[in-house]
Amino acid sequence: MKIGKLAELTGCSVQTIRYYEKERLLASYDRSEGNFRLYDQSAVEQLLFVKHCRCLDLTLAEIRQLVELKRSPSIQCDDINRMVERHIHQVEQRMQELKNLRQQLKSLHDSCSSNRTIEQCGILQNLSVTRPGVP
Repeated sequence: MKIGKLAELTGCSVQTIRYYEKERLLASYDRSEGNFRLYDQSAVEQLLFVKHCRCLDLTLAEIRQLVELKRSPSIQCDDINRMVERHIHQVEQRMQELKNLRQQLKSLHDSCSSNRTIEQCGILQNLSVTRPGVP
């Protein structure tokens, strides 16, 4: 199949497919006599694998590592487990950061009622206050 069909089947753009090939996340395939790339079902599966990894926020380097590890099915998967554990930790950190951000925004919101002028706006006043350690 041509790249357009592969894009249609996987929901990836043609540019993304070409980029993944360049980044060695998707194997390069043969070309037709008209110099079109030709793909098979394994390309669909590989591209969906990469897409799923990206949805899990894995980096391209991590996905490349997983692609390489898939080629050695008999080795232990400890490295993969550690990779996922690191991501779980990063997600937990981001969740805490987002909770803090939410609390700060709520506090800002609570500092102003809707019946004030811009000059009286508590949100703008609080944003204008210089706080140590805040740029």
